[in-house]
Amino acid sequence: MGHDHGHNHAHSANKKALIISFFITFTYMLVEAVGGLLTNSLALLSDAGHMLSDAISLGVGALAFSIGEKVANYSKTYGYKRLEILAALFNGVTLCLIAIFIFYEAYQRFVDPPEVASIGMLTIATIGLFVNLFVAWILMRGDTKENLNLRAAFLHVLGDLLGSVGAITAALLILFFGWGWADPLASVIVAVLVLVSGWRVTKDSFHVLMEGTPKQIDIEDIVEIIKNVSGVAKVHDLHVWTITSGQNALSCHAVVDGSLTIQESEELLQALEHALAHKGIDHVTIQLESDEHPHDDALMCRWEHAHEHQHK
Repeated sequence: MGHDHGHNHAHSANKKALIISFFITFTYMLVEAVGGLLTNSLALLSDAGHMLSDAISLGVGALAFSIGEKVANYSKTYGYKRLEILAALFNGVTLCLIAIFIFYEAYQRFVDPPEVASIGMLTIATIGLFVNLFVAWILMRGDTKENLNLRAAFLHVLGDLLGSVGAITAALLILFFGWGWADPLASVIVAVLVLVSGWRVTKDSFHVLMEGTPKQIDIEDIVEIIKNVSGVAKVHDLHVWTITSGQNALSCHAVVDGSLTIQESEELLQALEHALAHKGIDHVTIQLESDEHPHDDALMCRWEHAHEHQHK
């Protein structure tokens, strides 16, 4: 219960961080778009476009948290928690597309640098930097390490923050040296960082959706933990996956002495659950069976066989 309470507290803190960040980002995006039109700065307009994608990603993230709170039902037995991962995937793909668009825009500007009102650009970009720093600080207070959805939103804002730094640097170079190419160069540097973070979030989300083994969990280690519990002879048909950020599940078959009573089996299961909880696996389903129980040639059976052969 303590763990569940902690998870719910983190969940509501993450949601609150996203909602506040959404309103701040959306408001400043409008300011930057108007400023971009007034100063004829394509840098500010593209940064406003980036901020619009930020606002969308923060809004989608907050919506996913809200829908994710809906209780489980007969049609969705895990509830709607996976929506957080889908939101993270959406954000990751959006980041990659934005990066490609920035590369295209930058190329156009290298070929034909536009005339920019650099003082206006500098002012708006500087305010943008502080707005982004504030939003990043709000999101950092949430669980950006464990929660994929919040991390995706945080990386969006971080990309924006770098966009503001790039726009400030470019504005200063245009202002003092008249270097029109500084603007597209700053865009390219930011686009590379945006692409890297977008690709990472996309890959992580895809891994979760493909029921991949959670990054911090070593299957061999889990097998050893289960086999080390007194009474377990063998383990097979083992699966470990992530339901949503910070919630891991496991299912397996454990071969035990066929003469165990229900009471003894219950004690064995409690010992297994306790051992696995220390590894961050809190949703455990274990089928106890004797050696006579027939089973298919599943991956973990082949793995165990190959492992034994390797040690010989």
